[in-house]
Amino acid sequence: MRATTRSLQQWDRYLSRGKSTSFIGLGRMGSEMAYNLFSKRYAEANDAHFVVCDAMPESATRFCENFLKQFPGAKMAIASTPEEAVLASSTVITMLPSSPHVRKVYSESGGLIPALRLLSETEAKATVCIDSTTLDVQVGRDVAAETRQTGAEMVDAPVSGGVTGAKAGTLSFLVGGTESAFRLTQPTLARMGQRIIYCGASGAGLAAKICNNLVLGVEQIVVAEAMLLGQRLGLNAAVLAGVINSSTGACWSSSVNNPVPGALPDRSPPSEREYEGGFATSLMIKDMGLATDVSQASGSPLPLAEAAGRIYQDAVRLHPELGKKDFSSVYQYLQRAAEEGRKTAYVCRACQCDPPFRAI
Repeated sequence: MRATTRSLQQWDRYLSRGKSTSFIGLGRMGSEMAYNLFSKRYAEANDAHFVVCDAMPESATRFCENFLKQFPGAKMAIASTPEEAVLASSTVITMLPSSPHVRKVYSESGGLIPALRLLSETEAKATVCIDSTTLDVQVGRDVAAETRQTGAEMVDAPVSGGVTGAKAGTLSFLVGGTESAFRLTQPTLARMGQRIIYCGASGAGLAAKICNNLVLGVEQIVVAEAMLLGQRLGLNAAVLAGVINSSTGACWSSSVNNPVPGALPDRSPPSEREYEGGFATSLMIKDMGLATDVSQASGSPLPLAEAAGRIYQDAVRLHPELGKKDFSSVYQYLQRAAEEGRKTAYVCRACQCDPPFRAI
């Protein structure tokens, strides 16, 4: 018999609240994280309740139907708003695209924070919110402070590991918040990842993630440049990747996310699937922007981040389809530039130099 999704109204929300976990945001990352969390939680306690919520209702319905095919006895429901999700659950995880979405889900009408104010003091204090969105540090701190004013706990817990890590349950969580909130959220995070790293007070997890993605964004471009250069000099892609991965150039962008199809015979990076199923270039543009924005407030110059951000922007401007593809598809942008003999200059605001990035 085909499994069906039950509506949230079928539950007595408050009686089931302590056993229930809500997940808001079922995109590429969120859907995999929620699946791991729910399946492991169900294995531990088959009377646990699960609630999902997404801006696209069909995504929530599809997730529930797929989950119930694997676990037909699971108690699962769809919340139509974040408010419903937090009224139904004492643990809420959010995985959203960016800062405006976090403000909307948490602070605006129908959001988590207004709903938390409706709870009793005891219920609010028993609630914990985990936000795994990569967003502006100050926005994250403001939302966390507003959440704590209701009596609930909140941590920022952005992730490292990409869609592959989310699916395998091997993510690293970079956590910011109070030490007590960190300890409280560790069991939940451990069901979705392998490394749970406490980075400090609210916003510290976000700061660590922004710095990490700054490195990653620059790194992926230079790997694409090197792989393209090597092939145009007559090197086999797999041979060149083997050299880089066993030498001083070794890095994740080459050894796991190599942008050239066939360069990693024993792996299946997005480049083997026409760059589908990875970390979207549009999201990398957002992350590079977060880094350059916060650098202005901190006074820390980011010449490479600025150049990399402009390269990703130019790639999507010239080839809009790359926006939704894995950011390693920047290799295709460089490849096409080489074939067309295009020359593009990027001005670095830090030193006002004008370095030419030109085709070979």
